[in-house]
Amino acid sequence: MNAPDIDIEQQQWDLVIKPKTGLFEINFKDVWSYRDLLVLLVRRDFVAMYKQTILGPIWFVLQPILTTLTYILVFTGIAKIGTDDVPPLVFYMAGITMWNYYSECLTRTSTVFKDNSNIFGKVYFPRLIMPLSIVVSNLVKLGIQFGLFLVFWAYYLIAKGNVHPNLYMLLTPYLVILLGLLGLGCGMVISALTTKYRDLALLLTFAIQLLMYATPVIYPMSGVNPKYRWIVLANPMSSIVETFRYAFVGKGTFSWGLLAYSTVFTLVVLIGGTLIFNKVEKNFMDTV
Repeated sequence: MNAPDIDIEQQQWDLVIKPKTGLFEINFKDVWSYRDLLVLLVRRDFVAMYKQTILGPIWFVLQPILTTLTYILVFTGIAKIGTDDVPPLVFYMAGITMWNYYSECLTRTSTVFKDNSNIFGKVYFPRLIMPLSIVVSNLVKLGIQFGLFLVFWAYYLIAKGNVHPNLYMLLTPYLVILLGLLGLGCGMVISALTTKYRDLALLLTFAIQLLMYATPVIYPMSGVNPKYRWIVLANPMSSIVETFRYAFVGKGTFSWGLLAYSTVFTLVVLIGGTLIFNKVEKNFMDTV
C-alpha cells in the first residue's frame, strides 16, 4: 500500500531556508539563533592558531613586547621621534594594543569567503556568523595584550609617577567596540571585493602598513606637521588611538567632535559592509 500523500504546506518545520531576494533582507534573528556556533568558532580560532606552536599563547605577550622594543630602538633611538614626554614603552604599547586589534579584525575578515569556502559550500548557517566570530575571537588576544599594557602602565604610574590617567579611561570599552566594528565593516567590504579580485588581498597587507603610518601609533599628534594634520585627523582610527592614549597617560589630544566623527564613520562603513556582504554571499561560490 502506498503511503498517504502528505501536504507539505501543512507540515511544521523548525527551520525553513529560503533564498534571499532583497539587498536589505538580513535575518538578524537567524544570526542570534546560531550564537552557539559563534562560541564554537571562537574557541576553534583560539585553539587552532597556536595549537602546533612551541610557546602557544605566550606569543600573545611576546609579539607586542618585541614590537614595542623595536619601535623604541628605531623611532626613539635612531629617528629621535618624541613621545610627548610619555615613557616610550607605555606610549608605543598603547598604540600597538589598539592598532593590533583593528588590523587583525580587518585582515582576517577580508579573506573570510576564501578561507571558509569549503564550509560555506557544504552546510547552512548565517554567513555573518563567520566575520563576527573573528571579531570576538580577537577580543581574547586584545584582552591579554591590554593586561600586559596595564602592567607596564601601573609600574610607571606607581613607581615613576610620570603618567597621569583621567576619567576618560571609562571610554575604553566604547573604543574597543568602535575598533571591532570598524574592522568588521571594512573587512566585509574587502571580502566581498576579493571574491572577484584576488589581488586586493595581496594589496591589503601593504595598505594596512601605510594606514598605520597615517595613524598616531608611532608618533604623537603634536609631532605632525600642521600642513598634513588634516590627513591624519581624517583617519577615523586616529581619534580612537589618541583618546585611548590620552585617557591612560594624560598626554595627547582629545576631542568629542573627532570621536563623534569616528563613530559616524564606523556606523556608515558597518552598515555598508553588512549590505555588501549580504548581497555577495548569495552567489560568491560561483566566483571563489
